[in-house]
Amino acid sequence: MSRNHHVSGIGMTSARTRDRLINRLRSEGIRNETVLERIRTVPRHLFVDEALASRAYEDTALPIGFGQTISQPYIVALMTEALIEKLRPGKQLKKVLEVGTGCGYQTAVLAPFAQHICSVERLQPLILRARKRLGELQINNVTLLHADGLRGWKSQAPFQGILVAAAPTETPQNLLNQLDEGGHLIIPVGMRGEQRLHRITRRGDTFENEELGLVSFVPLVGGTDG
Repeated sequence: MSRNHHVSGIGMTSARTRDRLINRLRSEGIRNETVLERIRTVPRHLFVDEALASRAYEDTALPIGFGQTISQPYIVALMTEALIEKLRPGKQLKKVLEVGTGCGYQTAVLAPFAQHICSVERLQPLILRARKRLGELQINNVTLLHADGLRGWKSQAPFQGILVAAAPTETPQNLLNQLDEGGHLIIPVGMRGEQRLHRITRRGDTFENEELGLVSFVPLVGGTDG
């Protein structure tokens, strides 16, 4: 199979299959057409194990190993839409922090909307996998760091956007501290079964909090795998 076919997808990843997913996301409330087009064009089958590739364009989370999952497309679209909602068409956020690189799918979807993404992952094997996939897709505006996401990335702060792909039981102060004025933190918070997605906006020393709905994420764990 040629590289182009590998990336663009054939058969199970046909345009019809992807259109079906996009129509579902629209019906679930995703309105940003630029985000929907990005979901349509990012080859999600590259980010899952080959055995699960036939399910890549279902609106469902799938396992990626190490007790982690690739988020369902609806959640990726919702978080991306919430992060860039105030952004004028054609504009980019200057710098975004992603906590929890995982397989790199959310990173790939987010890439056109930021000049640069700083992405932190605590599991080294996932960093290596994400770097390979993002390289295949020629996504070059991402810096990956093997580190504890609870600490953020202080040397790169402030961030105009922070997106967290795992759920702490309460919002980490480190991440609030690293958010730029007017910037958005998109984060699921809570115990399993009662997590809610929040958009927190910095206004000086205060933080406005909007609740965006019930979600289900793996817990945000501190430390690294070594």
